[in-house]
Amino acid sequence: MLALNTAIGGLMSAQARFDKSAVKTVQDIAQGKDVVSDFVDQIQARTAFEANISVIKTVNEVTGRLLDMKA
Repeated sequence: MLALNTAIGGLMSAQARFDKSAVKTVQDIAQGKDVVSDFVDQIQARTAFEANISVIKTVNEVTGRLLDMKA
């Protein structure tokens, strides 16, 4: 279950990164700054979030198969 705990931590980290970048985007728009790097950061956070979701799905699948083998 170490993978599950790591993936959950990764989800939380990616969400925090996305939220921070979204706030920075709004501030940068208000100040007339370039927001391309903010958008890139948001895409990277989304990709990290999706990767961690994939890990959770895989852990769930493997756990299910192990339980099926014991039955």
